[in-house]
Amino acid sequence: MIPPELQSIIKSADQQMDRAVKHYRKELSHIRAGKAQPSILDGIKVDYYGSQTPLNQLANVSAPEARLLTVQPFDKSALEEIEKAIMSSGLGLNPNNDGNIIRIPLPILSEERRKELVKRVNELAEEARISIRNTRRDANEEIEKTVKNESLPEDSLYEAEEEIQSITDNHTEQVGELSDKKEEEIMTV
Repeated sequence: MIPPELQSIIKSADQQMDRAVKHYRKELSHIRAGKAQPSILDGIKVDYYGSQTPLNQLANVSAPEARLLTVQPFDKSALEEIEKAIMSSGLGLNPNNDGNIIRIPLPILSEERRKELVKRVNELAEEARISIRNTRRDANEEIEKTVKNESLPEDSLYEAEEEIQSITDNHTEQVGELSDKKEEEIMTV
């Protein structure tokens, strides 16, 4: 039986690892794989009247076709700034502006570009795994300190560390599954 003092450390570590997986999932949504998804543009900030404003607060982004995104600004005067922000986003997109709406045709991904994207997915996965492992290390250190300071039985130390390891394995597995799924999505032509 794990003492309540250690339970709170375990719960906190679990929540931190959940956040790492959630962050990884969000990062994956920005990587485009074959078909158009409005979430590709989520990270773009537009210089709107002197402040950096997220694109989704300035315009309606939709995907009417499999390889086309449309951006319809709420304020037409922001059209040029939105177009500039999309071009300079580093996503390799070429927006077309007709005065009312911005159309962004998404090119077919080359084999080389697909491999670059898979490499990026793997880099992000490793960052998520490192974050999870760091959380495990911090939790284990805190558990050791608590056991020592509270004069808790040494068995509870091992039980708590086993629980932390189990939670770590679970979250690392989730990252692996997300990574495999995204990789398959990217490599499917």
